[in-house]
Amino acid sequence: MGESPTQIEHLFPPGIAPAPVQLSIVVPALNEHVTIGEFVDWCRQGLAQAGVTGQILIVDSSTDETPEIALARGAEVLRVPKRGLGRAYIDALPHIRGEWVIMGDADLTYDFRELAPFVTRFREGYELVMGSRFLGHIETGAMPGLHRYFGTPLTTWMLNRIYRSHFSDIHCGMRGMTLAALRRINLRSQSWEYASEMVLKAALLELRIAEVPVRFYKDRAGRLSHHRRAGWLSPWLAGWINLKVMLVYSPDRFTYVPGLMLAVFGIALCGVLAGGPVTLGGIQLSLHSMLLGLVCATLGYSCVQLAVVARLMHGLRPHTTEAWQRFFSYDRGMILSGVAVVAGLGLLVPFLVGYVTQGFRLKSLSHTPILGLLWLVLGFQTFAFTLLLEMARRVIGPRDR
Repeated sequence: MGESPTQIEHLFPPGIAPAPVQLSIVVPALNEHVTIGEFVDWCRQGLAQAGVTGQILIVDSSTDETPEIALARGAEVLRVPKRGLGRAYIDALPHIRGEWVIMGDADLTYDFRELAPFVTRFREGYELVMGSRFLGHIETGAMPGLHRYFGTPLTTWMLNRIYRSHFSDIHCGMRGMTLAALRRINLRSQSWEYASEMVLKAALLELRIAEVPVRFYKDRAGRLSHHRRAGWLSPWLAGWINLKVMLVYSPDRFTYVPGLMLAVFGIALCGVLAGGPVTLGGIQLSLHSMLLGLVCATLGYSCVQLAVVARLMHGLRPHTTEAWQRFFSYDRGMILSGVAVVAGLGLLVPFLVGYVTQGFRLKSLSHTPILGLLWLVLGFQTFAFTLLLEMARRVIGPRDR
């Protein structure tokens, strides 16, 4: 990301050398002096009980004594500028030494003494191991009712429907991932939305995913959660940006097939009515129906284009993306758009000539000009789509070829 060496500082406690380990615990912290010492102790207990060698890496942006306490208890500290939760994990990636990574919060709301279930799943070959508070235990008062019974279930249901996944708690802060998978998902989110980006990319990349029950505790006395520190609007903003990530990373889930069906229906309807009115079951389909077909075809085609561009830009479905790129090569796209525009003009020109010779008065409208208008619009859309794909290829480079 272009940071200078002075922006990020990796600090090691006495006696700790940067050697390879099996498991890295990577946790962002911001002014957690109340809990950080005991949290590091919990991590050490969890590593010992799981029987693995480990790294405890606190990604710290605090203005209090949090980093000093963490170092004194035996954790490594990565000092970074305050730029958001997602960015903290991005900054930490080059400093992770373990084959497996477990993430969470340093506030003692998640029990890091219980790491063994995550390790067991990793050893079974799973690449993403999600903690689930709903499968585990939620202490009374730990989760507001609005989050427990509305916000988290609703957004989890939405993500599962869009991405055909089977999570029970997408917002659980305690989760594990292999280092290889973490690099593969190429985390981009800078803030709270990293949580949704992580699970939806895992679903799209078809990683091996498992869930394990976790314990979720209420805040310790003297500590306020970051959401409460930021004000009552903070949870709503977090939910909004998580929803944004769900939609932005996979619009093809809800635009590709419906768009394709809409475009085929519109083109077929216009084609059937090109020769004049048609009566079906006592219902006459004429110019108005043909205009409906034109609208359906253009809207549907736009939806398909959005889906293809999304797949190309995110690179999460390389096989289907490569097929579209091969079909919509620059040469083929230009030829198709040219043929459509010429066909459209051929059908529209007689109508325009008549319109001019009649003193710019529209005395009647036949079906043929509407069909010509459809091909003209589709031709221009194909021209623009071809240029957009070519520009995307040049920006993205060879990784999607």
